[in-house]
Amino acid sequence: GTKMAFAGDELAVEEVGRDSFRGIDIAFFCAGNEASAMYAPIAVGEGAVVIDKASLFRQDPKVPLVVPEVNPEAVGTHRGIIASPNCSTIQLVVALWPLHQAAGLERVVVSTYQSVSGAGREAVGELTVQTGEVLAGDEPRPQHLPWPIAFNLIPRIDVFYPDGYTAEEMKLILETRKIFALASLRITATAVRVPVYWAHSEAVTVETRRPLSPEEARTILAEAPGVSVLDDPARDLYPMPRDAAGKDEVFVGRIRRDFSVENGVNLWVVADNLRKGAATNAVQIAELIRG
Repeated sequence: GTKMAFAGDELAVEEVGRDSFRGIDIAFFCAGNEASAMYAPIAVGEGAVVIDKASLFRQDPKVPLVVPEVNPEAVGTHRGIIASPNCSTIQLVVALWPLHQAAGLERVVVSTYQSVSGAGREAVGELTVQTGEVLAGDEPRPQHLPWPIAFNLIPRIDVFYPDGYTAEEMKLILETRKIFALASLRITATAVRVPVYWAHSEAVTVETRRPLSPEEARTILAEAPGVSVLDDPARDLYPMPRDAAGKDEVFVGRIRRDFSVENGVNLWVVADNLRKGAATNAVQIAELIRG
């Protein structure tokens, strides 16, 4: 019954049911695995193409996992369901794909600095409340995150697996391999929640098969679709979450040689996790479907 403004009109929110998908061409699913498992097959049965933001279908070999700047051709293999990757994966692969095409990826190390909006609206409110509590000299009280997030970092996103990795870290690893069709890609990740409202940041170290200078990497990325290079240290120009919030591009900066390995480059990658990391990528997939 809630009214939502959309495209100059006002639409009423309706409860989803088995009959909700009749006459629907494209159905966006962004309500979690349980809803996707229950209703995606129904939508497909009614003739809709499902674009799913949950993690349920991402590793299904019959379901394409798509980032339009990277593997748009995968859309053509769908059987009714197309998965959109995790937010941290999307910005990473948009930045890495052109470098892989130019020099070949050998190994990737990524550390994420992920905003609280990635944990939902409640976590955004929790950061606001806890900031006030800390400034007032009170002990912050976590409710939706495992520890206080105000003036703090939490090196855990999602559940821990027995090997010590979190589900968020494994999503990033496995989804990158699937999107690139590189099952043996050496990639590791550490995912950290930070006290930022919107936009995720990533520190990325890349090892390539052939040498790739920082200058060449800048040129390649500046010409890559969906990428905006902000990289001028002399003018203190580099991507920051406050600059990326509300935008659809993936911003890349701090491009420099990694002197600790033979063919290494370091990158700093920032993108709005709610835009390119979620809604925008799904809309781009829909645009591919419609041609």
